[in-house]
Amino acid sequence: MEIQTPYLLFLGDAPDALAAKVAMGIKQWHPEYCVGQYRMDTCQADCQLPDLDIAAAKAAGAKTLVIGVANRGGIISPAWIDVLKQALHAGLDLAAGLHNRLNAIDELVDLAKSLGRQMFDVRFPTQTFSVASGKRRKGKRVLPVGTDCSVGKMYTALAITEVLHQRGLKATFRATGQTGILVSGAGVSVDSVVSDFISGAVEELAPANDADHWDVIEGQGSLFHPSFAGVTTGLIHGAQADALVLCHEPTRTHMRGTPEFALPDLKTCMALNLTMAHLTNPAAKFVGISINTSQLAESDAYTLMATLEKEHNLPVVDPFRQGVERIVDQMLAL
Repeated sequence: MEIQTPYLLFLGDAPDALAAKVAMGIKQWHPEYCVGQYRMDTCQADCQLPDLDIAAAKAAGAKTLVIGVANRGGIISPAWIDVLKQALHAGLDLAAGLHNRLNAIDELVDLAKSLGRQMFDVRFPTQTFSVASGKRRKGKRVLPVGTDCSVGKMYTALAITEVLHQRGLKATFRATGQTGILVSGAGVSVDSVVSDFISGAVEELAPANDADHWDVIEGQGSLFHPSFAGVTTGLIHGAQADALVLCHEPTRTHMRGTPEFALPDLKTCMALNLTMAHLTNPAAKFVGISINTSQLAESDAYTLMATLEKEHNLPVVDPFRQGVERIVDQMLAL
């Protein structure tokens, strides 16, 4: 896929910032890709980019409208269709990472074809994968895992990759979701891989490498989430990680989107993730805890992190407030 930049980030009618995490991730890691954002009247998310309509975005140089929303079920809302048509008429391509494909909507397919425009469904792999072997492979791998979905696994992975590069070390970010793919330009969206082949896809995504090379594999879902635990399990087995990082959002009282399921405590969550990881790498261990403290006052955030660090005897950081250098130190000490 060769998606043309720069982008107009479409936030649609996202009810909160988490629902627009695709757009947020692109803006955070590649602001140079972004000319602005398009928000509908009911949108409650904001990437802190100029609000542009289609004509203004085209005039500013936008070449692709990227749907920056990750809603439950991955649906392309009927309320969006008119905007997407406007973008095609204005000469923009479309890109999305939702379960609902752009290329499955006949009226968009017909219009794009008539106008010579392209539509990219980045969630859907174009290659086939083998069943995983589970065989030990060379190189180092680190995988963020979570107490829940949307708790900062991708952000943590990208931050770790950046620190490794700053230190002059060999490292590659391996995207496993639509946002990571749009940020990095490559990867496999593992939740669109047939379940028997998820682990094999991750083995191919992060293959054997130099002994001193780190693959930083983007985590997905949670072993405790009733909707996404299956994808997480396959990802953990295929990653064969040497190092795990637990990601957590401390203000949540239940799993995102399923209020009848409480979040696990950190100790329980770490124990189950280690059990899963030890199937393909008996030496796997946690090297740190990454906390999303965006909903906490600074003093409360630092108090919580100090308490957790004492309880778990691991570096506990908020990658946004503090960076992940201490977690990287633990990785390199393995």
